[in-house]
Amino acid sequence: MYLKLMLNFIILIMANYAMAQSLNVFGQPLLLCCNEPKTGFYRDGFCNTGSNDIGTHVICAEMTAEFLSFTKSKGNDLSTPNPFYAFPGLKPGDFWCLCAIRWKEAYDANAAPKVKLESTHEKALDFVTIEQLIEHAVK
Repeated sequence: MYLKLMLNFIILIMANYAMAQSLNVFGQPLLLCCNEPKTGFYRDGFCNTGSNDIGTHVICAEMTAEFLSFTKSKGNDLSTPNPFYAFPGLKPGDFWCLCAIRWKEAYDANAAPKVKLESTHEKALDFVTIEQLIEHAVK
Protein backbone atom coordinates (compact mmCIF):
# COMPACT_ATOMS: atom_id res chain seq x y z
CA MET A 1 0.00 0.00 0.00
CA TYR A 2 2.76 2.44 0.98
CA LEU A 3 4.72 1.64 -2.18
CA LYS A 4 1.65 2.25 -4.34
CA LEU A 5 1.04 5.62 -2.65
CA MET A 6 4.66 6.63 -3.15
CA LEU A 7 4.55 5.59 -6.80
CA ASN A 8 1.38 7.62 -7.35
CA PHE A 9 2.99 10.61 -5.64
CA ILE A 10 6.09 10.37 -7.84
CA ILE A 11 3.93 10.11 -10.98
CA LEU A 12 1.93 13.16 -9.88
CA ILE A 13 5.13 15.17 -9.35
CA MET A 14 6.45 14.10 -12.77
CA ALA A 15 3.13 14.96 -14.42
CA ASN A 16 3.07 18.42 -12.84
CA TYR A 17 6.62 19.04 -14.05
CA ALA A 18 5.72 17.89 -17.57
CA MET A 19 2.52 19.96 -17.63
CA ALA A 20 4.41 23.11 -16.68
CA GLN A 21 6.48 22.78 -19.84
CA SER A 22 4.00 21.18 -22.25
CA LEU A 23 2.88 22.89 -25.43
CA ASN A 24 0.40 21.78 -28.07
CA VAL A 25 0.97 21.61 -31.84
CA PHE A 26 0.31 25.36 -32.10
CA GLY A 27 2.98 26.22 -29.52
CA GLN A 28 0.32 27.15 -26.97
CA PRO A 29 -0.20 25.58 -23.51
CA LEU A 30 -1.41 22.00 -23.80
CA LEU A 31 -5.12 21.68 -22.95
CA LEU A 32 -6.91 18.82 -21.21
CA CYS A 33 -7.68 15.86 -23.48
CA CYS A 34 -10.08 13.91 -21.27
CA ASN A 35 -10.80 13.32 -17.61
CA GLU A 36 -13.43 10.61 -18.09
CA PRO A 37 -11.93 8.20 -18.79
CA LYS A 38 -8.68 9.56 -17.34
CA THR A 39 -6.17 9.51 -20.19
CA GLY A 40 -2.53 10.27 -20.82
CA PHE A 41 0.68 8.45 -20.03
CA TYR A 42 0.56 9.98 -16.55
CA ARG A 43 -3.25 9.47 -16.27
CA ASP A 44 -3.63 13.18 -15.60
CA GLY A 45 -6.04 13.87 -18.48
CA PHE A 46 -3.33 15.48 -20.63
CA CYS A 47 -1.30 14.04 -23.52
CA ASN A 48 1.96 14.82 -21.73
CA THR A 49 5.06 12.80 -22.47
CA GLY A 50 8.45 12.18 -20.97
CA SER A 51 11.48 9.93 -21.19
CA ASN A 52 9.55 6.96 -19.74
CA ASP A 53 6.77 7.24 -22.34
CA ILE A 54 8.14 4.72 -24.83
CA GLY A 55 4.93 4.84 -26.92
CA THR A 56 4.83 8.65 -27.10
CA HIS A 57 1.14 8.98 -26.11
CA VAL A 58 0.76 12.52 -27.45
CA ILE A 59 -2.20 12.63 -29.86
CA CYS A 60 -5.58 13.42 -28.31
CA ALA A 61 -8.03 11.52 -30.50
CA GLU A 62 -11.76 10.83 -30.50
CA MET A 63 -12.35 7.10 -30.65
CA THR A 64 -14.38 5.59 -33.46
CA ALA A 65 -15.57 2.03 -33.96
CA GLU A 66 -13.36 1.87 -37.05
CA PHE A 67 -10.21 2.93 -35.18
CA LEU A 68 -10.92 0.69 -32.18
CA SER A 69 -11.26 -2.26 -34.56
CA PHE A 70 -8.11 -1.22 -36.43
CA THR A 71 -5.94 -0.93 -33.32
CA LYS A 72 -7.32 -4.21 -31.95
CA SER A 73 -6.29 -5.92 -35.20
CA LYS A 74 -2.75 -4.63 -34.54
CA GLY A 75 -2.66 -6.21 -31.09
CA ASN A 76 -3.65 -3.15 -29.02
CA ASP A 77 -7.17 -3.75 -27.71
CA LEU A 78 -8.43 -0.43 -26.35
CA SER A 79 -12.09 -1.46 -26.14
CA THR A 80 -11.87 -4.25 -23.57
CA PRO A 81 -11.73 -3.21 -19.89
CA ASN A 82 -8.63 -4.30 -17.96
CA PRO A 83 -9.21 -4.03 -14.19
CA PHE A 84 -5.55 -4.82 -13.42
CA TYR A 85 -4.59 -1.45 -14.95
CA ALA A 86 -7.83 0.28 -13.88
CA PHE A 87 -8.56 0.63 -17.60
CA PRO A 88 -12.29 0.98 -18.32
CA GLY A 89 -12.14 0.14 -22.02
CA LEU A 90 -12.94 2.76 -24.63
CA LYS A 91 -16.00 3.26 -26.78
CA PRO A 92 -16.73 5.49 -29.77
CA GLY A 93 -16.85 9.12 -28.70
CA ASP A 94 -14.29 8.74 -25.89
CA PHE A 95 -11.12 10.82 -26.13
CA TRP A 96 -7.77 9.15 -25.51
CA CYS A 97 -4.08 10.01 -25.82
CA LEU A 98 -2.81 7.77 -28.59
CA CYS A 99 0.70 6.70 -29.47
CA ALA A 100 1.84 8.92 -32.32
CA ILE A 101 3.11 5.96 -34.33
CA ARG A 102 -0.23 4.11 -34.02
CA TRP A 103 -2.14 7.21 -35.14
CA LYS A 104 0.20 7.56 -38.16
CA GLU A 105 -0.26 3.88 -38.95
CA ALA A 106 -4.04 4.38 -38.85
CA TYR A 107 -3.70 7.52 -40.99
CA ASP A 108 -1.78 5.55 -43.63
CA ALA A 109 -4.58 2.92 -43.57
CA ASN A 110 -7.35 5.57 -43.82
CA ALA A 111 -8.55 4.66 -40.31
CA ALA A 112 -7.23 7.62 -38.29
CA PRO A 113 -9.60 9.08 -35.72
CA LYS A 114 -10.29 12.81 -35.38
CA VAL A 115 -7.83 14.83 -33.31
CA LYS A 116 -8.32 17.52 -30.66
CA LEU A 117 -5.47 19.78 -31.79
CA GLU A 118 -5.28 22.03 -28.72
CA SER A 119 -4.82 18.89 -26.60
CA THR A 120 -2.24 17.22 -28.85
CA HIS A 121 1.35 17.57 -27.62
CA GLU A 122 3.87 19.30 -29.88
CA LYS A 123 5.94 16.07 -29.80
CA ALA A 124 3.38 14.62 -32.25
CA LEU A 125 5.02 16.76 -34.95
CA ASP A 126 8.08 14.49 -34.73
CA PHE A 127 5.91 11.74 -36.27
CA VAL A 128 3.21 13.44 -38.36
CA THR A 129 2.75 16.79 -40.08
CA ILE A 130 0.56 19.60 -38.83
CA GLU A 131 -1.34 19.29 -42.12
CA GLN A 132 -2.17 15.63 -41.42
CA LEU A 133 -3.44 16.57 -37.97
CA ILE A 134 -5.47 19.55 -39.22
CA GLU A 135 -7.02 17.32 -41.89
CA HIS A 136 -8.35 15.15 -39.04
CA ALA A 137 -9.23 17.93 -36.60
CA VAL A 138 -12.35 17.62 -34.47
CA LYS A 139 -14.70 20.29 -35.76
